[in-house]
Amino acid sequence: MTVTPDKQHPLIRRLDLDDVDRIHEIELLAYAFPWSRGLFVDCLRAGYAFFGLQVGRELAGYTIFNWAAGEAHLLNLCIHPDWQQRGYGSLLLEYAINHVVRQGNESMYLEVRASNTRAARLYRNRGFRVIGSRRSYYQAGDGREDAVVMRLAFRSPDRGD
Repeated sequence: MTVTPDKQHPLIRRLDLDDVDRIHEIELLAYAFPWSRGLFVDCLRAGYAFFGLQVGRELAGYTIFNWAAGEAHLLNLCIHPDWQQRGYGSLLLEYAINHVVRQGNESMYLEVRASNTRAARLYRNRGFRVIGSRRSYYQAGDGREDAVVMRLAFRSPDRGD
């Protein structure tokens, strides 16, 4: 599939409470079982890293992640359905990875729905490896769905990994 690049250069910027309505709108369009608006507010108030990808004047996607004790956790990465398949998910993922590496983290973890093969492929292509699963982790139409747990280990120059 050939994708035509946009004429406008995307910008990644820190998000704040003024962005929550648009973030939640994107979430509702992208997922059958979206996060609540309040959960986004809670993440912002907790000080989690919260960045958006803006194209022109439109917020096209966002990512949320945090870290502690040398480990980062990618909590959410979402691109508005109208902006998908243009490399923006990869761009936001790379931004998140670079951000946590600069903070001295040794690895990044994430969970992805077992049925979300596009997202899993994005993560595998960037080097994430499956390390396990969480049974019945996600809400699903017929009950619950498993999560695939993935990890990306960062090279440590002093250890020679």
